[in-house]
Amino acid sequence: MAERRTALVYDERCLLHVPPGGVPAGGLPAWTTVAPFERPERLSLTWRALEASGLLAALQRVEPRFATEDELRLVHTDGHVRRLLEATSGGGLVEVGPDAWCGPGTHDAMRLAAGGLLEATSAVLDGTADNAFALLRPPGHHAGPDGAMGFCLVNNTALAARWAQRERGLERVAIVDWDVHHGNGTEDIFLDDPTVLTVSLHQENHYPPDRGGLEVGGTGAGAGFNVNVPLPAATGNHGYLHAFDRVVAPVVRAFAPDLLLIAAGQDAAATDPLGRMSVTVPGFRGLADRAVALARELCGGRLVAMLEGGYSLLYLPLATHAILEGFAGLPPTFAADPVGVDAPATLREVEWAAVAAAEEVHLG
Repeated sequence: MAERRTALVYDERCLLHVPPGGVPAGGLPAWTTVAPFERPERLSLTWRALEASGLLAALQRVEPRFATEDELRLVHTDGHVRRLLEATSGGGLVEVGPDAWCGPGTHDAMRLAAGGLLEATSAVLDGTADNAFALLRPPGHHAGPDGAMGFCLVNNTALAARWAQRERGLERVAIVDWDVHHGNGTEDIFLDDPTVLTVSLHQENHYPPDRGGLEVGGTGAGAGFNVNVPLPAATGNHGYLHAFDRVVAPVVRAFAPDLLLIAAGQDAAATDPLGRMSVTVPGFRGLADRAVALARELCGGRLVAMLEGGYSLLYLPLATHAILEGFAGLPPTFAADPVGVDAPATLREVEWAAVAAAEEVHLG
């Protein structure tokens, strides 16, 4: 297995963003002990795992930067950008959308998450790295053109796609989102745009409710360039990988992108508190290997991923470790799931039925 130059972007200032706890966020009294799901430990524990395993030494560090206000406006309205900047200028917690909050440390984290992904994209497009992963937060795929929601303030991946087009002259960019929740913000940004293909693998009718259906394929000139693959609860490795092979890969191949972006949410993991899927460490490695192969086939290997969800502090470090090993072309540390929660074979019938439905809609 050939090793590849894999860049990693990380910054401790992204730990300073601390939303309130509770479900919904801020909905419980201060004396409760419910920690926020989108919490700083998502990054710090993952970084610690990469460092302790020795994998960090095999990766190429890229330093992030602040995204400029004009860059944020590439995919967001001026009103949304102004609201975010105002909300992050004070010292208290501010709710800026459903389940979306800003606090004292949010300003730097938010702009570093967006700008860090742009730097990762730049490294790949410049050829100084073969592929890249942005281990930054807050996440972004629920943030739409004019609003924040679901822990997401700036749609980082959408921004990277548009930035690559405007600043580097790319014609077509594909975004594959394997977060357990539907990438509704990304869909809304590019729904009528034929130059950006958006593909979302997610748990069916989970979050946001009533979004991510098979019937939403884009509007106007963008018809056919938005693909939703809703999977039923309990779908595991076999279903996800089969869906990637039979639905995701063919539509991305037909689109022939110049760059492949991955919205890499690891909340389809078996122990995640905000999903009901059964993907395990080998499953995430399988998704990474397929993404690498698809990028090498279609766009010279140009592949960039951004952390989205993933709220199990047990699984997120393991899953991200497996993805980065796949990106770097290294042998897997874990051939089987280290936690021992692989989905039982009896669930495969559910997986096949869901994927067959998606194939019928998208592939005829």
